[in-house]
Formats: sequence, structure tokens, C-alpha cells
Amino acid sequence: MDAVRLIGASRCALMRSGDASGTMAEAWQAQALAQAIGSRLAVSGPPELRGEALGLTELAGRGCGVLGAPTVDVSSLRAAQLTELGDARRALLELGGLLGEVGIALVGIACAAADEGTYWQCMEAIDAADESRDRVLEMLRRLAVRDQGAAAG
Repeated sequence: MDAVRLIGASRCALMRSGDASGTMAEAWQAQALAQAIGSRLAVSGPPELRGEALGLTELAGRGCGVLGAPTVDVSSLRAAQLTELGDARRALLELGGLLGEVGIALVGIACAAADEGTYWQCMEAIDAADESRDRVLEMLRRLAVRDQGAAAG
């Protein structure tokens, strides 16, 4: 499945998650998808994105580690369903939106957390989602610079 469709599915699942554990599982899914997209861009994406894509892969992996893997079967892992990126710019725009929504959802969980462990887990996951989103925005900036250079030349 292409990246944009998987990101859309993640956004819908995040909106439908009804409780803290469901939201945290969807945040993990989003970070795993960001990691897979970053890996794909690092290997076969535009050359000017490869360094940032590696950084995204590392940061998203940290986000997954902070949240802990949910107990789901392999067939429901969206990142494992990624077969193609499609348009890199569109995929990055959508991924940036998803990561922003993940951060907002985790803020809600952190504010309502009944225990300190969940609160700090959410804080670290929010930080990872924010840093991942920063990498995505930097890749979008680099694509815009590349396109401006091509138009001027």
C-alpha cells in the first residue's frame, strides 16, 4: 500500500481510538510508519533528503521504543504494509500532519494520566513525535529549495 493511504488509515485509527491505551498504540503505529517512510527515503529517495531521512528513522524508532510495542499481529502493522512511497512531497506533508495529531493526542493522555509513569512516557513520546515532525518539515523545505533551483536554472 502506498504511504499516503497508510497515513490516512493511521489518522482515522487515531481519531477512533477511544482510550489511553488505544491512543498510545496508534501513536506507536504512526511512529513505526514514520520510521518505515524514513528508511525508504534514505535508501531510494531524493539525494538531498537522505541525511534527514536517516534522522527521521532514528527519531521515530526512539518514539516506538518510548511507547513500547502494542500487542498486535503482524498483519495489522501499517508500517509492514508500506509497498511504495508515491509522491515524496505529498507523503511528507501527510506524515507531518499525522505526527502533529499524534502529539496533540498524547498531550490529552498526559493531562489525564493517573500515574506519573504514563505521564512521563507520554512526554517522551510527544518529544519524539515533535522531533520527527521537525525532520519531516526540514525535508519538505529541502524539496522546495531543490524545486526553486530547478525552476531558476
